[in-house]
Amino acid sequence: MRFPASRRPVALVSALCALVAAAALGAPAVGAHVGGHVRAQPPACDNRVPPPAVDTSEQVPPGGVTPSVLPVPEEPIGGEGLGGCGPVLPADAPKLPDGLNAAAWVLADLDSGAVLAGQDPHGRQRPASVIKVLLASVVVKELAGDAKVVATAEDTAQECTCVGLREGAEYTVDQLLQVLMMVSGNDVAHALARKLGGVPAALAKMNALAAEVGALDTRAASPSGLDAPGMSTSAYDMALIFRAALRQPRVAKAMATLTVDFPAADGNGTVVLGSDNRLLSGYEGALGGKTGFTDDARHTFVGAAQRGSRRLVVVLLRGEPQPLRLTEQAALLLDYGFALPATQPVGRLVDGRPTTAKPTPTTPSPAVPAPAGVAGAQEVRDPDAFGTIGLPITIVAGAGLALGLVVFLRKRRARAAQVASATDRQ
Repeated sequence: MRFPASRRPVALVSALCALVAAAALGAPAVGAHVGGHVRAQPPACDNRVPPPAVDTSEQVPPGGVTPSVLPVPEEPIGGEGLGGCGPVLPADAPKLPDGLNAAAWVLADLDSGAVLAGQDPHGRQRPASVIKVLLASVVVKELAGDAKVVATAEDTAQECTCVGLREGAEYTVDQLLQVLMMVSGNDVAHALARKLGGVPAALAKMNALAAEVGALDTRAASPSGLDAPGMSTSAYDMALIFRAALRQPRVAKAMATLTVDFPAADGNGTVVLGSDNRLLSGYEGALGGKTGFTDDARHTFVGAAQRGSRRLVVVLLRGEPQPLRLTEQAALLLDYGFALPATQPVGRLVDGRPTTAKPTPTTPSPAVPAPAGVAGAQEVRDPDAFGTIGLPITIVAGAGLALGLVVFLRKRRARAAQVASATDRQ
């Protein structure tokens, strides 16, 4: 069970009371031997928000509104086994490949939805450019492939990686979609977001689609995947998003393309652009994928491959390219997944937002202002409602309560012993 930060002191006091009572009554505490077995205390799993940013990209500008922490469903989407932050493997699974270093990853069957294995599947991370898969899915739902987009100075001024759009040049939506998936152009992402009605409108549509497919750990805060306040996803969510995207032929075709001719940035003819996805050219049966990197997200990847009749998706978040590139780590995981039996899933990819998904309630507390223009931005609740003074007071009060409980139990035992002694004398 994951406790919101505001409930942790209460949980701590409750646990303290339970342990003291157990000691007083002679009952076994959590972690003690019970009937020859050890009931282990589950490890702490503080994965409700991505790790702290390493730069200023997520600082809220003055007067902005900080996006709230996304609520955590009461039950993990896709199955109870996916709620932990460690490895999630089937019984008697073989040893994981060496060289894996992603903080979170998921292996799943694209067709059946069976989750075969994972690590911290619902842990919130930043997506970097793999969020462009979600943007691409919105684009194909909303825009015709032959619709025209004229590049602006604002498009060309985006922080790169960039394809090299030329201000005033005209492109088709499908031309831009192609290189969005292949070359991960942030200038292209901005141009397509404008075509969708502007960046705030595009983000709203991306987040609505994420919720529609059941990706409740996800909030797009920039159309390109550049770090921004409130950006969040999970390995499980990216598997859902990628699975839905592959059902769109235009997106699937773009991700499966190795090279394409694209208008040159200087206006003279075309240039050949190649896919950033090394899995596509280096792994037999690769169906496509998307790479990503930012300073805060680190390296990310989502991709898929087919072997025989099985099609698997692999997602890796917050990885490092040493000793192996993420596409090489993805290849190892795909090999591992194809060797696992399809009959022992550890969870499943849902088909749409679960109707039973209820967010964990949060305790209201003062709001903090946050960045303008971020879709889904809300008033944020202070994650530690107890503050620095309330926590010690609560612990002291809880300790007093626990001590009182011990005294009461001992007196009751003594009284029972006296009654038993008197009975024996009679």
